[in-house]
Amino acid sequence: MIATYHKYILNFKQASGTSRGVLKTKETWFIVIEYNGKKGIGECGVFRGLSVDDVPHYEDILQWTCVNIHLGLAVLLDELNKFPSIQFGLEMAFKSLESENDFELFPSEFTRGNASIPINGLIWMGSEAFMKQQIKEKISAGFHCIKMKIGAIDFQTEINLIKSIREEFSSKEIELRVDANGAFSTDEALEKLKILSDFDLHSIEQPIKQGQFEAMAKLCDNTPLPIALDEELIGVYSVTKKQELLQTIKPQYIILKPSLVGGFKGSDSWIEIAENNNIGWWITSALESNIGLNAIAQYTYKKQSDLPQGLGTGALFTNNFDSPLLVKNGTLQYDKKRTWNLELLT
Repeated sequence: MIATYHKYILNFKQASGTSRGVLKTKETWFIVIEYNGKKGIGECGVFRGLSVDDVPHYEDILQWTCVNIHLGLAVLLDELNKFPSIQFGLEMAFKSLESENDFELFPSEFTRGNASIPINGLIWMGSEAFMKQQIKEKISAGFHCIKMKIGAIDFQTEINLIKSIREEFSSKEIELRVDANGAFSTDEALEKLKILSDFDLHSIEQPIKQGQFEAMAKLCDNTPLPIALDEELIGVYSVTKKQELLQTIKPQYIILKPSLVGGFKGSDSWIEIAENNNIGWWITSALESNIGLNAIAQYTYKKQSDLPQGLGTGALFTNNFDSPLLVKNGTLQYDKKRTWNLELLT
């Protein structure tokens, strides 16, 4: 068994705004395992500025992983506890190696093309006109759940955009989620949540910056609007710490990005603890290529959540890989007539 790694830069079709800045490219890495004439490919979707494993020696760890691939998946996962994106890449690569149909990692009605996954339409930050244009496009494309990034432009402008949606569509017609990416200060957060709650939103992601456990717990206890933790989960490894975090903050939801929380194994752990504490959850991508998105989608379908998931990011890039994944009528589908093309990777 031999393993190699490869860097790949994904290029956004158009610059995408978040409260952390504007994204034009997304760096990612692939691990390729070869054994008995078969290849397995996994994506290590490190997210610069967000991943806990965004460290200067990241490539050295990838190299160490490939040199020690003979240790096997279980040992490597333990050794790479503080590198969740590499853990996920390894899980993906080994499952790819073992699969009968290349990237069919979790065979199901989804991969057979008989079922779909409801997803949210993502609205990036930008000018009021740009955000309005995106909203119209998502609704026209059949999305029943829209997620808006907020916190970078004027708050009143964002409220006006939300109000304009609600004037035309009720919460039964369009579910609205907002994601602040920690943009609100602790002093203003509750007041802003009260204003947002007037528009019958489903939830708000990470209203204040992670790491402020006491302030977040108080906010979750008093909020008029369900709160979903996202960045708060990053860098929490042990089951004990995960339990402590959720039992202290008591959020209404958690959001899992497998590349940031340790892949399938890490996500399983969070889901079990959340369900034991009556906390809802859903899964989103972290801007992986279609290789990583495919793995996340197949895993997500097997978990049988009835909430819209955040898996509609495959069309963001100019140089993504052709795959069976297809976004249609506000759902992610697996069209077996569409084949993989990995020429860009070789």
